[in-house]
Amino acid sequence: MDLDRLASALDGLEGTLLRNEPMAKHTTFCAGGPADLLFLPASEEAAAISLRTAREEDIPCMVMGAGSNLAVPSAGIRGLVIAMADGFSRVEQRGTVITAQAGAKLTRLARRAAEASLTGLEFASGIPGSAGGGTAMNAGAYEGQLSDVFERARVLIDGRIEDITLSEMDYGYRHSMPLEKGAVVLTASFRLRPGDREAIEDTMRDMNRRRREKQPLEYPSAGSVFKRPSGNYAGALIEQAGLKGLSIGGARVSEKHAGFIINTGNASGDDIIALIELVRQKVYEHSGVLLEREVRIPGVDAL
Repeated sequence: MDLDRLASALDGLEGTLLRNEPMAKHTTFCAGGPADLLFLPASEEAAAISLRTAREEDIPCMVMGAGSNLAVPSAGIRGLVIAMADGFSRVEQRGTVITAQAGAKLTRLARRAAEASLTGLEFASGIPGSAGGGTAMNAGAYEGQLSDVFERARVLIDGRIEDITLSEMDYGYRHSMPLEKGAVVLTASFRLRPGDREAIEDTMRDMNRRRREKQPLEYPSAGSVFKRPSGNYAGALIEQAGLKGLSIGGARVSEKHAGFIINTGNASGDDIIALIELVRQKVYEHSGVLLEREVRIPGVDAL
């Protein structure tokens, strides 16, 4: 694995290249070991070239968004991480359509929509993810999800940039074509509806008040760790198994919302991953339900 040759190739692209970069700086868990190389592209072309070059050099490559759905092992990530972040986060509004580059935060999109008196993205006002990752994951909250307002996206798939429509996204619960086929969302467009700005902002304030009351937002976390099992809720199953407050190192099952694993201040990536697996095991022993992770683990999941 010739990382020096890859680094030399990436140095000339639009963006920022970092070596041995702690992933704790780039995930909402605030934990995880270093990436050999972390590239933050500033253009579609830079993203496409960096991914293609890594594959040509046979170097492992992972693409991430805001890091709100990642638990990174303490050993870190070998190869290249491409992070769609602040340098690739332009947001534009034309009529009732808002288009965002992959690194734009969903909270920013919701705010932009409210300022334009457009309704449909209120549910996203408290989701910590980005437009790219959120579009691929079909992020949602409070009975809303991005597939409800999605119009089209530009994605990088098999080395080509293609425009994808709603029907081609093959959306489901936390599922999409990009996730299934390893495509990278570069930009996404959402069609909203005209609304009353005051009513939109009232709805956003109410949703965020409920989040503060029910979720441990004062601690680093990745939000809901597990997908919702059919006919039940992960948090309820975890609580029924008596797991609130269960800890490994600095990682703990939140007493406020059992569906959250929090970093109490000094959790390692391995602490978090071990606690996730322990919770799955104990819930299965108690209820017979095997929880499916929503949080993704580099080196374990295809990313």
